[in-house]
Amino acid sequence: MELKIVSIVLRSITNLKVEPQAFILQQADLLFSQYGIKSITMDDIAKHLGMSKKTIYQHFEDKNELVLKLMQSKLEDQTCVINDCCERADNAIHELFFGITHLIEMLSRTNPTMFYDLQKFYPEAWAYFNAFREQVILQKIRENLERGIKEGLYRSDVNIEIVSRMRAEQILISFNPHIFPSHLFSMSEVSREMTLHFIYGITTEKGYELTKSYVLEH
Repeated sequence: MELKIVSIVLRSITNLKVEPQAFILQQADLLFSQYGIKSITMDDIAKHLGMSKKTIYQHFEDKNELVLKLMQSKLEDQTCVINDCCERADNAIHELFFGITHLIEMLSRTNPTMFYDLQKFYPEAWAYFNAFREQVILQKIRENLERGIKEGLYRSDVNIEIVSRMRAEQILISFNPHIFPSHLFSMSEVSREMTLHFIYGITTEKGYELTKSYVLEH
C-alpha cells in the first residue's frame, strides 16, 4: 500500500514537471529532520521513495553530495526568508521577531541531532553552512543593528562588530546537543530565549517597551 501511494505521488510529481532531484531532496529532508542525518542510509531514502538506489545515484554521486545539495537548497530558501523579513518588518525589532518566528517554526520540525551530524560527519556541507553564517547571517545582523540604532531602538554605544559576531555564535550554540540536550530543552525554546536575551541587552528604553509589546503578541 505504501509503495503504491508513493508511486502515485511520483507520477503526480512527474506530471507537474517537478525535478526528480528536487523531490528526492525534499523527501530526504523529511527523513533527516525526523531521525537525524547519520542514522538515515541511502537504502532508507530509496525505500521511503519507493525507488531503487540506482535511480537515486543517477542524481547524486553519494550521500555526501545529497546532503551538500540539500544544505545548499535549504540555505538558498533561508536567504529568501531573511530578505523577506527585512523588507516587510516595520522596524529592527520587528525584523528580529519575524526571523525568530520562522526559525522556531523550522526548528520545531527538526531533530536536534541533525546539526550535530552535519558538523561531525559531513564537513563539506558544514563548511557551506559556515560560509552562509559568515556571509549572510553575520551581514544581516550587522544591518539590523545599524537599523535599530538609527531608529533609536538600540543603544548608540553598541559595538556592532562584537555584538553581531556574538549573536551569530549564539545561533550556532543553540544547535549544540552537548550544551542543550534535547531531553531537557527544545531547540525552539532555546532559540527564543537567546533572542530575547539578545534584544533586551541592546535596546534603549523605547526599544525595550516595543519589545515587550511584541513578546505579548507572540
